Amino acid sequence: MEPIWITGVGIVSAIGVGVEATRESLLASRTGVGPLRHLATTHHEFPVGEVALSNQEMVRRVGIDPRTPTTRTALMGMMALGEALRDAALSADDLRQAGFVSATTVGGMDQSEQHYLDFLSNDDYNQYIATHDCGACTEMIVSPFGTPAFVTTLSTACSSAANAVVVGAEALRHGDVSCVVVGGSECLTKFHLNGFNSLMILDRQLCRPFDAQRAGLNLGEGAAYLVLETRSHALRRGVRPLAILSGYGNACDAYHQTASSPDGEGAYRAMLAALRMAQLQPSQIDYVNAHGTGTPNNDASESAAVRRVWGDTLPRISSTKPFTGHTTSASGTIELAICMLAMQHGFIPPNLHYQQPDEACVAPVTQLMVNQSLKHVLCNSFGFGGNDTSVVISAPTEERALPTIPITTTYILSASQISAQGALDDQWMTHPQPLSAPLNHSQDPDFRPFVSPVEARRMGKILKRALATSLTAVQAAGVDSVDAVVTGTGLGCVESTELFLGPLSRDGEQLLKPTHFMQSTHNTIGSLVAIRMGCHGYNTTHAHKETSFDNALYDGWLQLQSGNAHRVLVGAHDELTPSYFSLLAKIGFLGQPGQAAGESAASFVLSDQQGLGNQPLCRFHGVALSYKPDADSLQHQLQSLLLHAGITLDQVAGVMTDLNGNPDHDSRSLRYYHSLFGSRPALWYKHLFGDGYTSSALGLYAAVCCMSHKSIPPVLFVSNPPAGPLSDPQAILLYNTSDGGCHTLTLLSRIDAIR
Repeated sequence: MEPIWITGVGIVSAIGVGVEATRESLLASRTGVGPLRHLATTHHEFPVGEVALSNQEMVRRVGIDPRTPTTRTALMGMMALGEALRDAALSADDLRQAGFVSATTVGGMDQSEQHYLDFLSNDDYNQYIATHDCGACTEMIVSPFGTPAFVTTLSTACSSAANAVVVGAEALRHGDVSCVVVGGSECLTKFHLNGFNSLMILDRQLCRPFDAQRAGLNLGEGAAYLVLETRSHALRRGVRPLAILSGYGNACDAYHQTASSPDGEGAYRAMLAALRMAQLQPSQIDYVNAHGTGTPNNDASESAAVRRVWGDTLPRISSTKPFTGHTTSASGTIELAICMLAMQHGFIPPNLHYQQPDEACVAPVTQLMVNQSLKHVLCNSFGFGGNDTSVVISAPTEERALPTIPITTTYILSASQISAQGALDDQWMTHPQPLSAPLNHSQDPDFRPFVSPVEARRMGKILKRALATSLTAVQAAGVDSVDAVVTGTGLGCVESTELFLGPLSRDGEQLLKPTHFMQSTHNTIGSLVAIRMGCHGYNTTHAHKETSFDNALYDGWLQLQSGNAHRVLVGAHDELTPSYFSLLAKIGFLGQPGQAAGESAASFVLSDQQGLGNQPLCRFHGVALSYKPDADSLQHQLQSLLLHAGITLDQVAGVMTDLNGNPDHDSRSLRYYHSLFGSRPALWYKHLFGDGYTSSALGLYAAVCCMSHKSIPPVLFVSNPPAGPLSDPQAILLYNTSDGGCHTLTLLSRIDAIR
């Protein structure tokens, strides 16, 4: 695998808008953390790192129509992305061949928290319902600049942007694209300011990471994007590298939903993995940009991990969060951008406000160091649930190739679901229950075998369903454990979000419950599963509208293809409360004529040839992703997927579509269908399981059942159903779309039917 070059960078934070302003603040040791100016909150006792511009000023700078519904997260993202694209000389035509991997956790919460009560009681601000979810922010951010080849959204709390780097780089290594833009954006909201306050980890003074008197973090906001491309692609475009992406690693602490383990196990594993990929010894790292939030637990845990890696000879280390505040989901690429500036201009930024040493912590750099030669730098980003990611970048003179990807055969070992059709079985194939209600809740099992009564009292149903399907899938796969947990969720724990947002909106910013905030983050689901299983491996969460699960499936498949994992648990989990269903019905996403909505949980264990457990259910040939494609590019993707699998379209027994019973939606989908698949039988599943953000996982579940039972029941045929089950299907395609323009193709085959 040829080296990955970083050819462009854009950054917006409290210390400046743009790379040059950021450099000047760093060299002047000038913090951007101070009193609140823009966020309408009663908590003015907490200093924050706000971007100096108002929303109206950012709208003017990015040049969009001021009447367009947008969010602060999206506006900051547009500013940073625009700078990165200009820096890399990446045109709209170039972007059409590139991927876009973005990250956020709050998404459009800044607008939702202002208008939540209006959403429920009137139609004055309905346009902002559609800007709430994370995927909507990603698509808004990229829309002024063109149409990328594919898009996805990572949401793993404070490691989100760093994980966007990992996923983008893996797509490059696999050869799906030769260029990818990665990063994240996050604005300050009352929701997460009060959430962190409910956890009692905000400092009323300027934060001081690693100091004995540290008392918590200062929240910040901002955005940063990096352009990654293969060396050959960059040379063809005539651009040079700003830095080299040398290595990266993601691991799960598997310890607690918010606290870090005393020995920093997840951080330790992430740093070792990044160093191993970069083929570097710890002593070769010239500087570590620490996660360093300033909370007592985090700084001690990260220090323990650093000492485990470096022993008694510690590297020069500092946290730059006293400059910017903790920018949560955006912090990974904001701090990577700072690392690139330090490398290019030969300085090490100081750990501001540090005064008193703590034996439990490393001693950071406290004064600006200039005239430094930085060849290799490591940057840490750690999130809730113990989601820990480390990235190594190197100077352009230190170019090195990444490990080659060993392409492997992939299987689905097991599949488990909880839905309106029942729980943890496949009785739907012989006794399907027709759905007639607009909103259909899951038929939940007895959760006692999976969750203790003590746990159950504080755990939302979506988390119980995730545990039940995950543990059942692992048991059915005949394996003791998995190497990675990858999750897709469109909205995460909606009930917990509403239980925090409702009182915040109605009663004000006091006496809010930390449990509801902790469970509101999207990666709560994947981290809980990892904690229960003791899985320290790769852990990510994708939250991109109706392709959230498809993107998670692609990510899990990449982990198998790269050899990073041999057994991967991929899950899809979403819930629907009556109130949120009513909001989605207002904007036409659910609740339309002929459309039945449903909530569900589904889990799958994928494996390569080295990690097999029980007899596989079917072969899995991969997922092809595209964003707003034309007919020719979709056809090319389909033919490529079939060609690599050694399958012809005639061997495909049927195509599992995303038809949902609504005439307007189905007529649009069928136009694509007929141009792609001709006379191949159209199958559907949403009339049985319901429609929702991750319902495509139920389509995969239905297809896997058909492959393993060697029959397709008549109830799945859209038209002209056979008198009895269609026997011996050799292959099944799945085709899914989202309202934003994402398209996915997934291919399964019987193990003994296709070479």
